[in-house]
Amino acid sequence: MPVPDFQTLMLPALRVLERQSPSTTGEVRRALAGEFALSEADLAELLPSGRQTTFANRVAWAYSYLKQAGLISSPRRGAYEITDRGRGVLNEAPTRIDIGYLSRFAEFQAFRQASSSDETDEQSSIATPVAELTPDEQIRAGYKRLRESLGGQLLERVKAVSPGSFERLVVDVLVGLGYGGTIADAGMVVGGGGDEGIDVIIKEDRLGLDYIYVQAKRWQSTVGRPEIQRFAGALLGQRARKGIFITTSSFSADAVSYAANQQVSIVLIDGRTLVELMMDAQIGVSHSEEIRVLRTDEDYFDSLEAS
Repeated sequence: MPVPDFQTLMLPALRVLERQSPSTTGEVRRALAGEFALSEADLAELLPSGRQTTFANRVAWAYSYLKQAGLISSPRRGAYEITDRGRGVLNEAPTRIDIGYLSRFAEFQAFRQASSSDETDEQSSIATPVAELTPDEQIRAGYKRLRESLGGQLLERVKAVSPGSFERLVVDVLVGLGYGGTIADAGMVVGGGGDEGIDVIIKEDRLGLDYIYVQAKRWQSTVGRPEIQRFAGALLGQRARKGIFITTSSFSADAVSYAANQQVSIVLIDGRTLVELMMDAQIGVSHSEEIRVLRTDEDYFDSLEAS
């Protein structure tokens, strides 16, 4: 089953501590994983940052909120125990503990006001109510919506440039992704309608041990199989082993299937993928602002106690 949201984890997490206090975070996660019958794949699912699993992150946030409400405490690093208030809550036999439930406690209200959280019923891009997302997930969901909006703006701007400018943009993106080394040495725009369907030739690496042949088409209509067949023929004519077909539009299913079954390696990049690569390589975009998410440095406080 999917990893439960952090509010769904609150009541089961409190019950774990009722059975055994104190418990380490590892013990709690194992108990909850068994209770929700989470698979190895569920437990291995990573946050977009790749630094923590989704499950561990949501358990941590569940316990953070329970602690702010005074239902649990942390006697030492990495361990939690239930409080008298927590036991009193379980004696009430609630069917669910969530943000609304915890709001009955003055300490939690003060915490919420201080953190200026804005819980609404607005739906995120992954169709999960914002109130069910952890603060970390809300930031990432907002970032994803901003990136999707920027991608749409970029694509419209790219479609408006001239064919020659589009070919130079393609070189900039490929160099930004690490091909060729520098703009001066990386590759060349063939131009003039291309050489047998080749618009750009770029070094695969800085030494030029191999070359990648690129067709860059600022099209509105879907690119079909015939266009990819012609490109494959042009690659064979150049005795090329690798090619990239880039378009501002999209590819038909036949085109994708044909490209995947060629002896030469052909990578297809549609408009949406192109603007994603532009954002990754920071081509055609500028830095607006940066938000740094800080966490408590437990090692720092440990060193204070040790000194």
